[in-house]
Amino acid sequence: MNFWLARSFSNDNQSVTITRRNLPHIQHDYRPHFVTFCTKQHRALPEWARRVVLDCCTDGHSTKYNLYVAVVMPDHVHLILTPLTDIERQMISPLSEIMKGIKGTAAHAINKQLNRRGAVWLEESFDHVVRSSESLDAKIEYVLKNPVRKGLVTVPSEYPRIWRRPKETPFLPLGI
Repeated sequence: MNFWLARSFSNDNQSVTITRRNLPHIQHDYRPHFVTFCTKQHRALPEWARRVVLDCCTDGHSTKYNLYVAVVMPDHVHLILTPLTDIERQMISPLSEIMKGIKGTAAHAINKQLNRRGAVWLEESFDHVVRSSESLDAKIEYVLKNPVRKGLVTVPSEYPRIWRRPKETPFLPLGI
């Protein structure tokens, strides 16, 4: 059964939105979200397509969401991001719209290059709210080590389709 339901709850200028198609999706404002999405039929993406997907993932960084880390594996993608406020609509950007933008843009570019039509991704994404700073650090490490666990490289820095937000250094003067 494929259905869609949305509910929102507000408390202290923060809200939680729950949407459901086949899986429940919970968005909590101002919190990082760990998202995974997979290729349809677990098809492996060629290297050039992984580069396209990573570019699509980083494209909305600092405008639609704050991206902490992204890794594009042969048949799936992991992201950790915090949705930002859509100034025009005066609301937090819905995670569903962010994912539709990333997956749709990437699929369009991949299909155009391959001169084909059809779904590149499974319709659903798997996501959950990251609950604490320790958990966020652990999730970032999990994402970074995914290519090592899969035997693609020996250290994360060898994998070409990883993006990590530069660490902020509070001790540097502004403008450096």
